[in-house]
Amino acid sequence: MNRSRAVRSAGIVVLAANVLLAFAKGAVWLQTGSLAVGSEAVNSLADSVYSIVVLGGLYLTTQPPDFEHPHGHERIEPFVSLFVALGVFAAGVLVLWRATTSLLSGDISVTTGWLAAAVLVGTGVAKYALYRYCLRVGEEARSPAVVATALDNRNDILTAGAALIGVLGARFGLPALDPIAAGVVSLGILYTGWEIVEDNVDYLVGRAPPEDLRADIVRRALDHPDVEGVHDVIAHYVGPEIDVSLHVEVEGDRTLIEAHGIETRIMDSIRDIPEVDEVFVHVDPKELGEWKPDDEADKLADTSLGDGDEN
Repeated sequence: MNRSRAVRSAGIVVLAANVLLAFAKGAVWLQTGSLAVGSEAVNSLADSVYSIVVLGGLYLTTQPPDFEHPHGHERIEPFVSLFVALGVFAAGVLVLWRATTSLLSGDISVTTGWLAAAVLVGTGVAKYALYRYCLRVGEEARSPAVVATALDNRNDILTAGAALIGVLGARFGLPALDPIAAGVVSLGILYTGWEIVEDNVDYLVGRAPPEDLRADIVRRALDHPDVEGVHDVIAHYVGPEIDVSLHVEVEGDRTLIEAHGIETRIMDSIRDIPEVDEVFVHVDPKELGEWKPDDEADKLADTSLGDGDEN
């Protein structure tokens, strides 16, 4: 999978879909006067605007390494994701405000036409397809920005569903369903914004990866026949990628060439983990007294052995 091409393509597809949906909803709004469809048209227009910014951010993150950025530009991605989160929060607050003011004022006006319902159903179908597509690309390309975009498209399914409830409620004499449904949906949108922030702040503050991945790192180091133990294993996120450093314990009678071979083989093995970027291995000879107990490394080693037994 060409990561750069896949990520950029996702950004283009989302932008094009949002522009088309904005035009379709706008046309139905002008024809029916539906406030539910009108608000959805504004929502799609806003999505189109921020999709341009996201596309620009994705273009930057997929640029190759250069002199000033020797590790590439992927570390920009969490900031793109946080921009998406801002859009999600803004949408959630707006929906909640509209729902609350409509209920308090009693000014609830929605259309009963089937054309409005049809465009909202179409929106839900299109947004579900975008959600699945972006989620697949984001997970395969390990792109937090594309995953955040997927979650935002999931939110649009909810807002379109709330608008559809309002249209159908009005048709059956229950117009108050519109703001009630919108209020419930707004809480889900705000929670999604929090999910995006929580995930991407981890990338920015250097949080450790999941325990199973750290256990896999330890297992790969211990798989080398000359390694007697490991300690000071540090793995942390740098942007969406992981940097690893660890000390491996070997007998001190190895030649410099043999020690270099041990280090290189372990580095290559750990780098084969898709999420890992840089690996730093320090070889500690037994005779220098640098071997030491490490409860966390022992725990990870036991975890990796347990996973191996299950497999």
